[in-house]
Amino acid sequence: MTIHGRSNAAVFIFMIGKSSIFLIGPMGSGKTAVGKQLARMLDLDFIDSDVEIEARTGVDIPLIFEKEGEAGFREREREAIEFLTAREGIVLATGGGAVLNSANRENLSQRGCVIYLQTSVDQQLERTRHGRQRPLLYTADPKAKLRELMAERLPLYEVTADLIVSTDGRRVQAVADEIAHLLADPKDASP
Repeated sequence: MTIHGRSNAAVFIFMIGKSSIFLIGPMGSGKTAVGKQLARMLDLDFIDSDVEIEARTGVDIPLIFEKEGEAGFREREREAIEFLTAREGIVLATGGGAVLNSANRENLSQRGCVIYLQTSVDQQLERTRHGRQRPLLYTADPKAKLRELMAERLPLYEVTADLIVSTDGRRVQAVADEIAHLLADPKDASP
Protein backbone atom coordinates (compact mmCIF):
# COMPACT_ATOMS: atom_id res chain seq x y z
CA MET A 1 0.00 0.00 0.00
CA THR A 2 1.18 3.53 -0.73
CA ILE A 3 -0.38 6.81 0.26
CA HIS A 4 0.50 9.87 -1.82
CA GLY A 5 3.55 8.08 -3.23
CA ARG A 6 4.98 7.13 0.15
CA SER A 7 6.19 3.65 1.04
CA ASN A 8 4.62 1.34 3.61
CA ALA A 9 7.20 2.43 6.19
CA ALA A 10 6.33 6.08 5.75
CA VAL A 11 2.64 5.22 5.94
CA PHE A 12 3.19 3.44 9.27
CA ILE A 13 5.14 6.37 10.70
CA PHE A 14 2.34 8.77 9.80
CA MET A 15 -0.32 6.36 11.09
CA ILE A 16 1.27 6.25 14.56
CA GLY A 17 1.27 10.03 14.64
CA LYS A 18 5.01 10.51 14.22
CA SER A 19 6.20 11.93 10.93
CA SER A 20 9.93 11.82 11.63
CA ILE A 21 12.60 9.23 12.30
CA PHE A 22 15.43 9.96 14.72
CA LEU A 23 18.57 7.84 14.67
CA ILE A 24 20.55 7.48 17.88
CA GLY A 25 23.61 5.41 18.71
CA PRO A 26 27.33 5.67 19.27
CA MET A 27 29.80 7.24 16.88
CA GLY A 28 30.57 4.89 14.06
CA SER A 29 27.21 3.13 14.21
CA GLY A 30 26.25 4.43 10.77
CA LYS A 31 23.66 7.05 11.67
CA THR A 32 24.58 9.44 8.87
CA ALA A 33 25.03 6.86 6.12
CA VAL A 34 21.92 4.89 7.07
CA GLY A 35 19.95 8.09 7.63
CA LYS A 36 20.73 9.39 4.15
CA GLN A 37 19.71 6.09 2.56
CA LEU A 38 16.55 5.79 4.65
CA ALA A 39 15.52 9.35 3.82
CA ARG A 40 15.91 8.61 0.10
CA MET A 41 13.87 5.43 0.42
CA LEU A 42 11.06 7.10 2.37
CA ASP A 43 11.10 10.40 0.48
CA LEU A 44 11.93 12.36 3.64
CA ASP A 45 14.48 15.12 4.25
CA PHE A 46 17.75 14.07 5.89
CA ILE A 47 19.44 16.19 8.56
CA ASP A 48 22.57 15.54 10.61
CA SER A 49 22.51 17.40 13.94
CA ASP A 50 26.30 17.88 13.92
CA VAL A 51 26.14 19.48 10.47
CA GLU A 52 23.36 21.76 11.76
CA ILE A 53 25.52 22.80 14.73
CA GLU A 54 28.45 23.55 12.43
CA ALA A 55 26.19 25.60 10.14
CA ARG A 56 24.85 27.59 13.10
CA THR A 57 28.29 28.32 14.55
CA GLY A 58 30.34 28.58 11.37
CA VAL A 59 33.03 26.31 12.84
CA ASP A 60 33.62 22.57 13.05
CA ILE A 61 32.84 20.36 16.06
CA PRO A 62 36.49 19.93 17.16
CA LEU A 63 36.89 23.72 17.39
CA ILE A 64 33.71 24.01 19.46
CA PHE A 65 35.10 21.37 21.84
CA GLU A 66 38.43 23.19 21.97
CA LYS A 67 36.93 26.63 22.69
CA GLU A 68 33.86 25.75 24.76
CA GLY A 69 34.57 22.25 26.05
CA GLU A 70 32.14 19.37 25.94
CA ALA A 71 29.61 21.27 28.09
CA GLY A 72 29.46 24.13 25.57
CA PHE A 73 29.03 21.71 22.72
CA ARG A 74 26.27 19.81 24.55
CA GLU A 75 24.32 23.03 25.08
CA ARG A 76 24.57 23.85 21.38
CA GLU A 77 23.51 20.27 20.61
CA ARG A 78 20.48 20.60 22.92
CA GLU A 79 19.38 23.79 21.13
CA ALA A 80 19.80 22.19 17.71
CA ILE A 81 17.91 19.02 18.66
CA GLU A 82 15.06 21.02 20.20
CA PHE A 83 14.75 22.94 16.92
CA LEU A 84 15.23 19.98 14.58
CA THR A 85 12.86 17.58 16.34
CA ALA A 86 10.08 20.15 15.95
CA ARG A 87 10.31 19.65 12.18
CA GLU A 88 8.11 17.07 10.51
CA GLY A 89 8.93 14.58 7.79
CA ILE A 90 12.66 14.22 8.45
CA VAL A 91 15.24 11.57 9.17
CA LEU A 92 17.59 13.02 11.80
CA ALA A 93 21.00 11.59 12.62
CA THR A 94 21.99 12.71 16.11
CA GLY A 95 25.41 12.84 17.70
CA GLY A 96 26.44 9.86 19.80
CA GLY A 97 26.12 11.81 23.05
CA ALA A 98 22.78 13.47 22.32
CA VAL A 99 21.03 11.03 24.68
CA LEU A 100 23.02 12.35 27.65
CA ASN A 101 20.68 15.32 27.92
CA SER A 102 17.23 14.50 29.35
CA ALA A 103 15.56 17.27 27.29
CA ASN A 104 16.99 15.70 24.13
CA ARG A 105 15.70 12.27 25.12
CA GLU A 106 12.26 13.71 25.79
CA ASN A 107 12.11 15.65 22.51
CA LEU A 108 13.32 12.65 20.54
CA SER A 109 10.84 10.26 22.18
CA GLN A 110 7.83 12.54 21.94
CA ARG A 111 8.38 13.95 18.47
CA GLY A 112 9.42 10.98 16.35
CA CYS A 113 10.17 7.32 15.97
CA VAL A 114 13.56 6.72 17.65
CA ILE A 115 15.80 4.02 16.23
CA TYR A 116 18.94 2.95 18.06
CA LEU A 117 21.65 1.81 15.66
CA GLN A 118 23.49 -0.71 17.77
CA THR A 119 27.14 -1.57 17.14
CA SER A 120 30.07 -3.10 18.98
CA VAL A 121 33.06 -1.17 20.29
CA ASP A 122 35.30 -3.08 17.86
CA GLN A 123 33.13 -2.03 14.92
CA GLN A 124 33.13 1.58 16.19
CA LEU A 125 36.90 1.56 16.42
CA GLU A 126 37.19 0.25 12.86
CA ARG A 127 34.77 2.82 11.48
CA THR A 128 36.22 5.83 13.33
CA ARG A 129 39.95 5.16 13.17
CA HIS A 130 40.60 7.46 10.20
CA GLY A 131 38.20 10.24 11.19
CA ARG A 132 39.46 13.55 12.52
CA GLN A 133 36.08 14.97 13.52
CA ARG A 134 35.70 13.04 16.78
CA PRO A 135 37.20 15.09 19.62
CA LEU A 136 36.29 12.53 22.28
CA LEU A 137 38.67 10.09 20.58
CA TYR A 138 41.67 12.43 20.76
CA THR A 139 43.23 10.11 23.31
CA ALA A 140 46.06 7.59 23.59
CA ASP A 141 43.58 4.70 23.90
CA PRO A 142 40.50 5.28 21.70
CA LYS A 143 39.18 1.75 22.36
CA ALA A 144 39.14 2.33 26.12
CA LYS A 145 37.36 5.66 25.54
CA LEU A 146 34.75 3.98 23.32
CA ARG A 147 34.14 1.35 26.02
CA GLU A 148 33.73 4.07 28.63
CA LEU A 149 31.29 6.01 26.47
CA MET A 150 29.29 2.86 25.68
CA ALA A 151 29.01 1.92 29.36
CA GLU A 152 27.61 5.37 30.15
CA ARG A 153 25.31 5.72 27.14
CA LEU A 154 23.97 2.21 26.45
CA PRO A 155 21.15 2.36 29.01
CA LEU A 156 20.10 5.75 27.61
CA TYR A 157 20.06 4.48 24.03
CA GLU A 158 17.95 1.50 25.06
CA VAL A 159 15.42 3.46 27.12
CA THR A 160 14.99 6.10 24.40
CA ALA A 161 14.63 3.74 21.43
CA ASP A 162 11.39 2.58 19.85
CA LEU A 163 13.39 0.13 17.70
CA ILE A 164 16.89 -1.35 17.90
CA VAL A 165 18.76 -2.39 14.76
CA SER A 166 22.27 -3.84 14.70
CA THR A 167 24.71 -2.41 12.15
CA ASP A 168 27.76 -4.61 12.87
CA GLY A 169 29.30 -5.97 9.67
CA ARG A 170 26.31 -4.86 7.60
CA ARG A 171 25.96 -2.73 4.51
CA VAL A 172 24.10 0.57 4.72
CA GLN A 173 21.39 -0.59 2.30
CA ALA A 174 20.71 -3.75 4.35
CA VAL A 175 20.28 -1.73 7.54
CA ALA A 176 18.02 0.83 5.82
CA ASP A 177 15.95 -2.01 4.30
CA GLU A 178 15.54 -3.62 7.72
CA ILE A 179 14.40 -0.34 9.27
CA ALA A 180 11.89 0.25 6.49
CA HIS A 181 10.59 -3.30 6.96
CA LEU A 182 10.27 -2.85 10.73
CA LEU A 183 8.45 0.44 10.31
CA ALA A 184 6.06 -1.12 7.81
CA ASP A 185 5.50 -4.19 9.99
CA PRO A 186 6.17 -3.24 13.62
CA LYS A 187 5.18 -6.65 15.02
CA ASP A 188 8.62 -7.84 13.82
CA ALA A 189 10.36 -5.23 15.98
CA SER A 190 11.66 -5.61 19.49
CA PRO A 191 13.40 -2.73 21.30
